[in-house]
Amino acid sequence: MPRSMWKGAISFGLVHIPVDMYPAVDNKGLDLTMLDRRDFSPVGFKRYNKSNGKEVSWDDIVKGYEYTSGEYVVLSDEDLRRANPEATQTIDIVAFVDAEDVSLLYFEQPYYLAPGKGGDKVYALLRETLRRAGKIGIARVVIRVKQHLAALVCVGDTIVMNTLRYADEIRDAGDLKIPAKNDRKVAVTDKELKMAMALVQGMAEDWDPEQYHDTYREDVLALIEKKVKAHQTKTITMPEPGEQKRETGKVIDLVSLLQASLGKKPSKAASADDDDDDDEPPPKKRRPAAEEDEDEEEAPPPRRKTAAHGSDRVAASGAAPKRKTATKAAAKPTAKPAARKTAAKSTTAPARRRKAA
Repeated sequence: MPRSMWKGAISFGLVHIPVDMYPAVDNKGLDLTMLDRRDFSPVGFKRYNKSNGKEVSWDDIVKGYEYTSGEYVVLSDEDLRRANPEATQTIDIVAFVDAEDVSLLYFEQPYYLAPGKGGDKVYALLRETLRRAGKIGIARVVIRVKQHLAALVCVGDTIVMNTLRYADEIRDAGDLKIPAKNDRKVAVTDKELKMAMALVQGMAEDWDPEQYHDTYREDVLALIEKKVKAHQTKTITMPEPGEQKRETGKVIDLVSLLQASLGKKPSKAASADDDDDDDEPPPKKRRPAAEEDEDEEEAPPPRRKTAAHGSDRVAASGAAPKRKTATKAAAKPTAKPAARKTAAKSTTAPARRRKAA
């Protein structure tokens, strides 16, 4: 069990709930140490006195506020507590609001609140009240030397206090180039929206936070293990020549990208939308039977290997009927060179046989 980082009470009206505060998150970052590339020694930071350059221990460090250049007011932890004892020891609920009214932009850092000594009954009362009312409590609390706005939310059987950002800490998005809803340049067609909705429905699933983890951190740790096994602990990997960064090209055909995405993630909704799609290709028009028969007559017969069959084919082609239209007659000469070559082969073949005899 982690140590309590803050002890105080939740207060609203005349209700007073003793609570202990615990951190609700554990950051899993990569602990990388800065090294001197000349000998790979760790680079350290010293707390030193700027007047004499000597190192200062933690026991000799106090906090101070610079009220004028080079002049400070020393503030101890007791001074900070005495400035407003109630604010530093109380989570003061000032209002109850609907949870959906608070934008996600305001949520900053979550903390668990556990009941303090003798606070189980009233803690459970506040928890059940928040749950049944569907509200969250907006409160003020001082953590260290800063007063925070906070939201008290019922999560399961635990009351979670999530610090909020103040309105003046949220940057205005008005200066950003956001496409307007009625901008014709980025107008979304019904077909694109229909395919995007099918993709969303195909990827919809129940929220399970356990299935998500930091894959990049795992890849870096695997690379570290690989370097340790290969005894490459002090090699600096440089970019390969000709290596290019990934280009973020412009989207040319949004429909094709949506179709490719739907192909990777098929869904019932997508197949249903495909059945209802009105954009079916028109059926091919069937040509008259007379034209089909004449096209079959125009197709040249397969070439024979023997001279005897070649002479028969020439005779058959000589007896072929004439074409009725000018366009079909124009297509006929393309088959004559092949027929002439075949006839030449058939006439020369008997002469070669006589010579051989």
